[in-house]
Amino acid sequence: MAEKGRPEILFPLFAGLETLPGVGPKMAKNFEGLGVVSPKDLLLTLPSGGVDRSRKSSIRHVPIPGTVTVEVIVGRHRPPAGRGPYRIEVDDAETRFELVYFHARGDALQRLLPTGARRVVSGRVELFDGVAQMAHPDHVLPPEEAGSLPAYEPVYPLSGGLTQRVVQKAAQGALARVPPLPEWIDAELKRQKGWPDWHSALAAAHRPEGPEDLSRSAKARERLAFDELFAHQMTLALARASRRRQKGFASRGDGRLRQKVLDALPFSPTGAQLRAIAEIEADMGSETRMSRLLQGDVGAGKTLVALMALLVAVEAGGQGTMMAPTSILAGQHHANLLPMAEEAGVVVEILTGADKGAERAAKLKALAKGDIQILVGTHAVFQEDVSFRDLRLAIVDEQHRFGVAERVRLSAKGLATDVLVMTATPIPRTLSLAQYGDMDVSVLDEKPPGRKPVKTALLSTARIAEVVAHLRGALAEGRQAYWVCPLVEESEVYDAVAAEERFRHLRAELGEGQVGLLHGRMPPAEKTEVMARFKAGALRVLVATTVIEVGVDVPNASIMVIEQADLFGLAQLHQLRGRVGRGAAESTCLLLYRSPLGETAKRRLMVLRETEDGFRIAEEDLAIRGAGDLIGTAQSGLPRFRIADLESQTPLMALAQSGARALLARDAKLESDQGRAARTLLWLMEQDKAIQLIRAG
Repeated sequence: MAEKGRPEILFPLFAGLETLPGVGPKMAKNFEGLGVVSPKDLLLTLPSGGVDRSRKSSIRHVPIPGTVTVEVIVGRHRPPAGRGPYRIEVDDAETRFELVYFHARGDALQRLLPTGARRVVSGRVELFDGVAQMAHPDHVLPPEEAGSLPAYEPVYPLSGGLTQRVVQKAAQGALARVPPLPEWIDAELKRQKGWPDWHSALAAAHRPEGPEDLSRSAKARERLAFDELFAHQMTLALARASRRRQKGFASRGDGRLRQKVLDALPFSPTGAQLRAIAEIEADMGSETRMSRLLQGDVGAGKTLVALMALLVAVEAGGQGTMMAPTSILAGQHHANLLPMAEEAGVVVEILTGADKGAERAAKLKALAKGDIQILVGTHAVFQEDVSFRDLRLAIVDEQHRFGVAERVRLSAKGLATDVLVMTATPIPRTLSLAQYGDMDVSVLDEKPPGRKPVKTALLSTARIAEVVAHLRGALAEGRQAYWVCPLVEESEVYDAVAAEERFRHLRAELGEGQVGLLHGRMPPAEKTEVMARFKAGALRVLVATTVIEVGVDVPNASIMVIEQADLFGLAQLHQLRGRVGRGAAESTCLLLYRSPLGETAKRRLMVLRETEDGFRIAEEDLAIRGAGDLIGTAQSGLPRFRIADLESQTPLMALAQSGARALLARDAKLESDQGRAARTLLWLMEQDKAIQLIRAG
């Protein structure tokens, strides 16, 4: 069924903000600072706090300083002598206090608070020189109008030019036009959770009766958070269903090449590797296109799983490609795959931006003929002139550096290419649900046998001389080390300068030919040469910026020094530490920090010292830094939710995902009552992508 456009029932919620009480064109501009451009946006901007405005007989009944609402009789006005404030004496049922106004106009105050009149005043009372004062009351009302003051007043987030009163009035105006909408939440789930209807949930969230109504676990707020997550997961589930409707190639191998590789391995694959290989093999053998995320912790053996997947494509008579974000990483994947692929007699080639002229032309020709069975490369693999004879599988490494657009372009190279995305950054469950909810997920959560734990120690930067002395001893024993320089102002230029300074210092201390330098601003050929010399053991110490964060593999390197580790994120430190502990030697990671250590930095470094479990570290990172920061919201494709909170509402996100997938399994075209209600929700939440997918379906 085709969707015509936004349903008419929602029109009032998408009208201009100027249609709300108290909002003119200029005020509407001020609301944009809150990201609010329609009544719907305002409805989803919930109060962030509240003030108790319940009526007391006297200010004596509240702790001072504090907010109080009392009825008073207005006494004497005392205009300022000189530059002081304007004071008005008032009496409540038990005591006298003062209302204080700065820079006020006396005539306006005479009209607002005539001597002898009764008024209800509400505001913060403080003691000055033993006298109780309420400066600039928030509310001053005749008793007969005081009923309009709620006992608990919501407090909204503000941006420049907005006041509480403006936002409160506009929000109440928006609530007044909320239409009754059909229910999109499964009836049984709603009953179990005790959630109100959408309409009632909004009203309750905007009219809290006490602090407990502001908490995330309040039923009204929990339901509204679920609505946001459910709309988001409906979009991902529709994307997944739409992709599953696209015909794929069934690539079924006979296992002969894979068996040759397994026979030649000096170890047995872990249970997690075998499970992931089986899941990928089943996907590739089905008629629909694979779209799977392979999450593996540092050193969990993703390379073997990737090779097995590529060999399924080759056994089935096709080709496979594996792409990495940098030429260093691509070179490394190539070096790691090559010996294993040679055991199986499979041709593996590498293509990067460095390939030029006749050499490149020869590779492209062999690729088009099908003589190259597996191609490893950077995004050079995307270029127009690269064509495969029969591309069955595309593997993308370190997904967060490849956008969705590239995934699409890549799968366009084959008619119906299966896509496997790999990441060495363990992603907390909520984020993987939010970011990759349209994909199926395999997790490698066991270390291959023989990986030794890495000893992690914390040292103050004041002890650098000791570290260098320790390093000198280790080099004499034939060991190799990485020395990672601090991040400077998020800038490659400054990072490079910091690395060059440390390089000069260590070269002077440890000897001319021992130390190499690697940073992001070096030409690719130079980077490759330095890396090769370090790998061969010609260089003993590699001074580097975070260029080496992912995938660099030198088994003999057993020492990792991270300078100013307090500047790095947890996941990044975990990745860097994962560069050692790959060989037979005992490995050490030294985290150098600047004293004094802040609380958050201390918590980060302690977590790292206690555990090597990347998934635990990722959960902790999420708790410390928050979702947007964890993967850089700007480029993460992470949705921005107004009510739902990714850090604390993982179970709700999982519930939304299973609910969305179950609804589509029952009602693929969203034509049942719940399906049609879900369409309304998608329009309400402006999930245009999902709506296009329904149209396409």
